[in-house]
Amino acid sequence: MLNILITGANGQLGSALRRLGCVSPHNYICTDVAELDITDAAAVLRTVEERRIDVIVNCAAYTDVERAEEDEPRADLLNHKAAGNLAAAAKATGATLFHVSTDYVFDGTAHTPYREDTAPSPLGAYGRTKLAGERAVMASGCRYLIFRTAWLYSEYGHNFLKTMLRLTSERDTLQVVFDQIGTPTYAGDLALAIFSLIETGRYAGNEGVYHFTDEGVCSWYDFAVEIAAAAGHGTCRIIPCHTSEYPTKAQRPAYSVLDKTRFKETFRMDIPHWREALIYCMKRLTENNP
Repeated sequence: MLNILITGANGQLGSALRRLGCVSPHNYICTDVAELDITDAAAVLRTVEERRIDVIVNCAAYTDVERAEEDEPRADLLNHKAAGNLAAAAKATGATLFHVSTDYVFDGTAHTPYREDTAPSPLGAYGRTKLAGERAVMASGCRYLIFRTAWLYSEYGHNFLKTMLRLTSERDTLQVVFDQIGTPTYAGDLALAIFSLIETGRYAGNEGVYHFTDEGVCSWYDFAVEIAAAAGHGTCRIIPCHTSEYPTKAQRPAYSVLDKTRFKETFRMDIPHWREALIYCMKRLTENNP
């Protein structure tokens, strides 16, 4: 039986993994900051040693892109140094680390999907600190799988899906940017991919960097339109607008589609289209909030 440590277990991805872990014959140990402060290197090593951890899945991160511009040291602590602590513990004990990263390590100037070997060039503090976390994991010498993902949403926590559901139910019109292109990714799909690799043991011998999102491509505007349609919020008129019309502290990549070829060829897993995933997530939301 494997002992699997989940960090950030109260977040979107961590919550999805927690749910999946309940049906596993293995021992999923779900922690968030109250149970384990991953910025404390000694506490991390002690937990990994005492619980005889075989696999660590790091779902913890500082994900507030705007606030990271004002508080990069805090973002760096969680996204970079904490990742290094987990990697060091994995190296010391022989555990394998699954580490989740982001499309924001790229600058968005490409016109074709980003491959794993494309040189990163983050635009802001969030991307910089996540890239530093990746590099700390790689430099540690531990066995690792890094999964870069994008545009995560789920039935858990705060996310674009829930914001659009609320706004399209309250307003007659809503403006959403159409010049940022990527792939909405249901956190449950990424969680299932990671869970499947752990349960089957197929992560062993396949270490490295992978890109994982749902299939397909769209803009935030397209995604918002699909959300409103799926929710039956037809009275809200959604208007496409330019990013320049809504200046923000953090600069977002205009194009952050990730090439998933390596993941698909290595693990031979089917990945849902983002529209199918959205419908599934909406169904779960409805079932949980009748």
